[in-house]
Amino acid sequence: MNVFRILGDISHLLAIIILLLKILKSKSCAGISGKSQILFALVFTTRYLDLFTTFISVYNTVMKVIFLICAYITVYMIYVKFRKTFDSENDSFRLEFLLVPVTGLSFLENHSFTPLEILWTFSIYLESVAILPQLFMISKTGEAETITTHYLFFLGLYRALYIANWVWRYYTENFYDQIAVVSGVVQTIFYCDFFYLYVTKVLKGKKLSLPMPV
Repeated sequence: MNVFRILGDISHLLAIIILLLKILKSKSCAGISGKSQILFALVFTTRYLDLFTTFISVYNTVMKVIFLICAYITVYMIYVKFRKTFDSENDSFRLEFLLVPVTGLSFLENHSFTPLEILWTFSIYLESVAILPQLFMISKTGEAETITTHYLFFLGLYRALYIANWVWRYYTENFYDQIAVVSGVVQTIFYCDFFYLYVTKVLKGKKLSLPMPV
């Protein structure tokens, strides 16, 4: 395992921990897209079905279990425990706009036409767009809490580090997975504007504000 993957996993886990601590500390889900969290839970569920069929390493298994548990705890807190604080009015992105094309693409473009492989491919495609409801929500409200921007930053950093991981594996192992790489690049592109605003505003102590959609 190379350092880029380890740092990527740490960044991913840190993003989730930041989000959970934000909810628990404030006892509020304000500013958080429940729809994005549902998509991430679906991503982990469909990707980690191999927990029941394949053992790679203790590290791999532990990380998968942690991500699954954290994803469902987050969804539970948004829609059950702190549902009164959930801003459903602004979390209005229509998930079918993502789920329908992603499902179709996973059947058309995959490594092998088997149930587990199609579900794995579905998870890769879905993860690349799962953050869109959150970004749409921020755009709709016009601003985001600082702690939410930290969550998004580390989530985007995780994807950027995984691109470095794939580059490293290509040169050291001659490994290349077109589906994972292309989807990862697409996802990272969605974060580009956010990274710029994070560096120029949030890190300088300013509140992240975005133009309201017309």
